Amino acid sequence: MQATNTVDPSEIAKFEAMAAEWWDLEGKFKPLHMMNPVRLDYITRQIAAEFGRDLSRPAPFEGLRILDIGCGGGLLCEPMARLGATIVGADAAARNIPVAKIHAEKSGLDIDYRHTTAEAMAEAGEQFDVVLNMEVVEHVADPLGYLTACRQLLKSGGLHLCSTINRNPKSFAMAIVGAEWVMRWLPKGTHEWSKFITPDELFGLLTKAGLEPVDRKGYVFNFAKFTWSISDKDLSVNYVTAAIKP
Repeated sequence: MQATNTVDPSEIAKFEAMAAEWWDLEGKFKPLHMMNPVRLDYITRQIAAEFGRDLSRPAPFEGLRILDIGCGGGLLCEPMARLGATIVGADAAARNIPVAKIHAEKSGLDIDYRHTTAEAMAEAGEQFDVVLNMEVVEHVADPLGYLTACRQLLKSGGLHLCSTINRNPKSFAMAIVGAEWVMRWLPKGTHEWSKFITPDELFGLLTKAGLEPVDRKGYVFNFAKFTWSISDKDLSVNYVTAAIKP
């Protein structure tokens, strides 16, 4: 697929260099593996609430078509497939796709992985009930253009879930100094603080893109317990939003 103007080649190169480590629990994506349980808790609860699904039943997301844009190695695609969804995983970094495909095959999961962009899929007329947009918007060249493409990919009444990193001194200390320089969970330069987006800014961008923001929560890391939790009030570093396509 042809790249569009929201793709930042330097950002793609960063993640292609780490592609082989997606499923290494102690590798460069350790922070995402640690965060994944709280991400999945929020995602599954929001989808269940929006579409009237009972998470205690087998395959509760059966009949739902879900897109994970910026899917990486498939850390969210695989649980969505296990919950019964028809899942498409798309990533602009070509080297991520074979890693994701091989892991899904070994796990016995049928997932449609594609090397493409949100804009290319929107131009092709693809439509989804849910778009998962996790830790991607801070890496694109044009956030509004990118979110507009995500809105175009949703059916009317569809659900858009977007997580990113707040922009303030605390997020610089935690996400860059702590995660990249001190803990060395991520290579230096993975994130650019200037690209971080505040919750109010993201709500504004979602609205301009034609979506209706309905919720936001924080992901909070407890250094004493070395665990993540969801917070209604603390959105100071990592946070997630939910929005509906009217």
